[in-house]
Amino acid sequence: MNSKALAERISRLVLEKKAYDVLMMDLTQIASFTDFFVICSVDSDHQAKAVLDHLDEQLRLVDAVKPWHVEGGSGSSWVLMDFVDVVVHLFRPEAREFYSLEKLWADAGTTRIEDSVEEKS
Repeated sequence: MNSKALAERISRLVLEKKAYDVLMMDLTQIASFTDFFVICSVDSDHQAKAVLDHLDEQLRLVDAVKPWHVEGGSGSSWVLMDFVDVVVHLFRPEAREFYSLEKLWADAGTTRIEDSVEEKS
């Protein structure tokens, strides 16, 4: 699976567990360490765990893809799953606002992923 397809798949999977404000950022032209960020928000530790478990289960079992590295966890306001070509950032709202990755990487092509409609910017 190429990096864009993986980022799109991850974006859909996080929506299945009600993550929100999901952005897929294309870094292929501006960074060398990864191709895409998938950034999303959750409101609780319980929801973060559900999203992470769902990603891990679906990607491992269905797509034979597993994360290279995971940082953060229970009680953390920011969890990162590194799939090398795609890095998933799962934020609590206050941490997302504080770190503001969307502004830091503003030169990236950004696609807002919605349940049924995608909006490109």
